Amino acid sequence: MSQKLKIDFVSDIACPWCVIGLGGLEKALDSLEGEIEADITFHPFELNPDMPAGGENGLEHIAAKYGLSPDQVRENRARIRDRAAAIGFTMNTSDTSRAYNTFDGHRLIAWAGEKGRQLEMKRQLFTLYFTDQQDPGDRDALVAAAEAAGLDGAEAREVLASDRYADQVRAEEALWRRRGINSVPAIVVDDRYLISGGQSPEEFVRQLRGISAKLRDEQAPATAGT
Repeated sequence: MSQKLKIDFVSDIACPWCVIGLGGLEKALDSLEGEIEADITFHPFELNPDMPAGGENGLEHIAAKYGLSPDQVRENRARIRDRAAAIGFTMNTSDTSRAYNTFDGHRLIAWAGEKGRQLEMKRQLFTLYFTDQQDPGDRDALVAAAEAAGLDGAEAREVLASDRYADQVRAEEALWRRRGINSVPAIVVDDRYLISGGQSPEEFVRQLRGISAKLRDEQAPATAGT
C-alpha cells in the first residue's frame, strides 16, 4: 500500500525556482507512483507585494534587490533557464523581462482550488509569467490562463472584478510567514517536514522516501516486549 503524504507548496508565480521545484516534485512523484501518494495544496507568497502596476524591469529589479551586478543576474538567469529546461519548462526571460505583482494570480489559484483545478491553474500562471512574458495583472491574460486550466472564463473575470479571495490570500500569506516561511519554494510535508528550494527530481525522491519511512515507523504498531 502506498504512503499518503500531505504536501503544502508555498510559492509565488513570479518565482523561477518555484517552477523548478514544482517540476522536480511532480517528476519525483511520477517515479514514486505506487510507493507514495501526495495531496498537494498551493499557498500564496508574494515576492514583490509592493510592486506597482505595470511592474519594473526584471534585471534592474533583481540586481537592486539582491545586490548583484547585471552580469551576475544574467548568469543566474542562464542557470535557471537550464534547470527549467531539464524539467520540461521554457523560460523566455531576458534583459527586457519585467517583474510584476502577482496578487490577482493568487486569488485565481484560491478560486481554482475550490473547483479542483488548482494545479492546472498554477501551471498556467507559471507559463503566463515566464514563457509568455505576460503581466499577471492583465485581467484578459488571467482569464485566458483560467480557461486554459479548464475553468470558466466568465466566472474568472467575475472573481477578478471583485475582491473575492483577497482576504483569504492575505491571511494565508501572514500564516505562512508566522510559521517561519520567508523564502520560496517551501514544501511542507505532513505539517512538519520542510523541503526548501528548487530541488531536482532525484533529491525530492530521496527526501520523500526518507519522510515516508519515518511516518511508516511512527504508524507501525509497537512490538510486544519479551
